Amino acid sequence: MQSLQNFNLLATLNTVLCLLVAFVCGSIIGLERQIRQRTAGLRTNTLVAVGAAVFVDLAMRVSGADGATRVISYVVSGVGFLGAGAIMKGLNTAATLWGSAAVGACAGAGLLPEAGLATLFVLASNTLLRPVVNYINRHPVAEHASEATYYVYVICGQQAQADVREGMQELLEAANYPVRAVEKHEIPPHNTEIEAELFATAVHAEELDQVVTQIEALPGVLQAFWNAGPQNN
Repeated sequence: MQSLQNFNLLATLNTVLCLLVAFVCGSIIGLERQIRQRTAGLRTNTLVAVGAAVFVDLAMRVSGADGATRVISYVVSGVGFLGAGAIMKGLNTAATLWGSAAVGACAGAGLLPEAGLATLFVLASNTLLRPVVNYINRHPVAEHASEATYYVYVICGQQAQADVREGMQELLEAANYPVRAVEKHEIPPHNTEIEAELFATAVHAEELDQVVTQIEALPGVLQAFWNAGPQNN
């Protein structure tokens, strides 16, 4: 009987409208993702939007605006965990799920025009910016104008790792390639890999090759090489 006492036709119709808007907006975002064969497609984005809308609408009904504010923060945290798993499939997939949750939260709070606007901006981010991204990827900036993180790797015997580490740092710093951080990884049964991360700077390949050759000549070193990766921010 408690359910009948809590029944409010106007409030129920408002919930139906909010969830319908969340469903439509989430489906629009998900349809674009599905067409592009992304992992989080039509159903996933729709469910995220509708789920967020349900929680926020429920909080609005039970606790008013204050309760909805708290629930929205929980929705953000919850979608963060969902997005963390999606990151393994791509950062854009996780970011789109965040966008769908934001759309659903707007709809659940009764901010229907805002939900529509959020949908348009999420779609614009995934469609209108795509040609820009493709152009940049086809025309990368020159190496000297970009910053990358460079790593020098040395494989040596475990007993020699302390001397090798000290020697490689001295050689790198003498060549004006200061070391930012050093890590070591055991290679059973008797070897160790030393990873030296250099400060982000332009690197002359031939010059660094010469340094690596000197490092490889250190006592106890079995192999030495270097490569570049994206900048750490």
